[in-house]
Parts: sequence; structure tokens; C-alpha cells
Amino acid sequence: MRRHRVNFMSTELAAESLRGITHFVVTAKSSSFTEAAEQLGITKSAVGKSVARLEERLGTRLFHRSTRKLSLTSDGEAYLTSCLSALEILDSAENSLSRRQENPAGTVRIDMPASFGRNLMMPLLLEIMTRYPALRLALTFNDRLIDPVEEGVDLVLRLGELQSTDELIARCLSRQRLMLCASPVYLAQHGMPDSLEALKKHCCIMGYRRGAPLAWRLRAAGERESKFIAAASHQISDGDAMLMACLAGAGIAQFPESMVNSHIDAGNLVAIMADHMPVPVELNVVWPRTRHLIPKVRIIVDELLKKAGEGYFGELR
Repeated sequence: MRRHRVNFMSTELAAESLRGITHFVVTAKSSSFTEAAEQLGITKSAVGKSVARLEERLGTRLFHRSTRKLSLTSDGEAYLTSCLSALEILDSAENSLSRRQENPAGTVRIDMPASFGRNLMMPLLLEIMTRYPALRLALTFNDRLIDPVEEGVDLVLRLGELQSTDELIARCLSRQRLMLCASPVYLAQHGMPDSLEALKKHCCIMGYRRGAPLAWRLRAAGERESKFIAAASHQISDGDAMLMACLAGAGIAQFPESMVNSHIDAGNLVAIMADHMPVPVELNVVWPRTRHLIPKVRIIVDELLKKAGEGYFGELR
């Protein structure tokens, strides 16, 4: 049998590092060596020496020290953020090994596009909360793209092309067709456009982000995809508000199919220019790689992927 050789020197160093990290985190949170010593049950001198050894190994100062005040340096603030994330992962690993994944607990931070979040995700999340009452959700609804690593978010629902990054993991929930729609009232008053030239003469409802309208993606049969921004348009930053305006007859808008299929089926909206529909875009759930094995995140990802396989979010073409 092949035996794994243990490097006792590196193990000893790792143990010392973990002690130093624990002492550093407690000191940073209390802003006092004295209070940290009381919490840790060791002497103030032992805490100070432990933190000093950690600083020596890292090659940087973590605290500004004075007789009156103890505060983090910029390197100390950055290191504290990393340490807290690492400790959360270790805590979650311990929870997993003790089989607490059967009853995941804690707060899961999720960011979602407004309309997708309210209409698709909320019913599913409420069902998950009923089954796992120890879970707590911190939800944000917006159509602004965010970096989940920078903003400390556990899961992000994102429509469209993803920027490749080693820090994130993504799973596709569906591929959404982008559909041009208008209300029957609008079409009765202004007519049905059948080409890009005709579309330019219509009032359109465009998405809005960072001070500029979001271009529609269009592709005429046999041609390359192009981007379209209407000269005469309403510009709205919220997906639900865009849908309300379209239903009220304010103009033509482009939506992912899951937002409008029920309205089309009910006759409240009409799909137009189907021959200009672009290649479907992906709806992905995205999370930081550091959150991958955390039970509270894993259980929600697993539920989303299960529902995706059942067609809940639309077709996985």
C-alpha cells in the first residue's frame, strides 16, 4: 500500500499560521490586544507575539499601533477580508462533515434581474425556505451587472454572455429567445413593422444602464446579427416597468421569452418580426468559486439545476 509522506515542518507551520490567523481576526474585531486576550483565554503578551510572528511571515504590518489606539493597515483590512472568507469555508466544511448539510443554515445573498427575480425566482426560493427553515435570504433585485466576488454575493442570476473568470462558476439554467413584442392596442394604432426600416419609425421601449440605452439584438434571416437603438424611445432601467409600459401600449420592446410568454398566450402582447430573432441567450446562475462547497449555497444551486432540468426556466436548447 502506498503511504502518503507527511511534511511535519509544513504541518507545524500551518498550525502556527492558523493560530496566528485566529488571534489576528479576534484582535481585528475587538480593536484591542487586551480584549482579544480575554476572549482567547491567553495573555495579552501572547496575542501580541502571535500577531507579530504572523506579520513577520507575511512581510507586512497588519496593525497601526499606538498607546491609545489599534487599527488595521490597508494590508490588514485586505487580509482580514480573506481570513473571514477562509474561516467561513472551514466552518462550512465542518458542517458538511457533521452532516449538517441535511439542514443547511445561515444567510444566502442572491442578486437577480428585477423581473426574473420576482416572477421566476421568488416562488422557487419561497418553496426552498419552507423546506429548509434555518436558511435566511438576503435578496437584491436590479438590472445592473455586479461582480459577486467584489460585492460579497453568494449567487447571481445573469442573462447574457458571461465574461470568463477563474474566480466564478456558472451553470446554464436555460437559453432564452429575445422577442420583440407590442400590445394589440399599439399595433392597431401604429401598424405592424416587418423590417428594420419600418421599425425605425416606431416608438420603442429600450432598457437603460449607465446613462445609455441598451441596444436590441436583431438578426434578419441569412444575415449577421446587428444591434438596434431606436431614435424615438422610452428608456427604462427596470424590466418590470418596461413590461408595464409595453402592456399599456407605450411602444415596442424586446424581452426574454420567459417574461412575456404568458402575456402572449393571454393575448395581452403580440410577438412581432419573428424572422429577426437573434440567437438565444443563456440564463446562468453564477457564484464565486470559494462558495462552491458551502452547504447553504450548494442546496440552492442544486434546486435551481433540478428545476432547470424540468424546464422551469425555459428550454435548455
